[in-house]
Amino acid sequence: MAFRVMLRMEIEPGKEADFEKAWLEGTEAVTGHPASLGQSLSREEGPEGSTYVIVSDWVDEPRFRAFEESPAHLEHRATLHPFRRSGTFHVMEVLHRIEGRAAADAR
Repeated sequence: MAFRVMLRMEIEPGKEADFEKAWLEGTEAVTGHPASLGQSLSREEGPEGSTYVIVSDWVDEPRFRAFEESPAHLEHRATLHPFRRSGTFHVMEVLHRIEGRAAADAR
């Protein structure tokens, strides 16, 4: 079906707007790759600052792994690193995706 990557990043307090700007400016490094199916950025507000979750979907794991070593990815990752306080990285296979009614009605 697809290969999914989830990156959870805790951002240094006060750097949220700059992080979001840097992420948006670098999206082509990810979505411009031929194996990319797309990505999203979500934010959760907590008592100690913002936590962001980046989810990206890929055609398959081998092509995602090749992307990880690409100069475009390494450069984009380096621009985001100064904002990061901590984070976790998860990879998974998407087994099933069932579209919701609102998505079907929007077509």
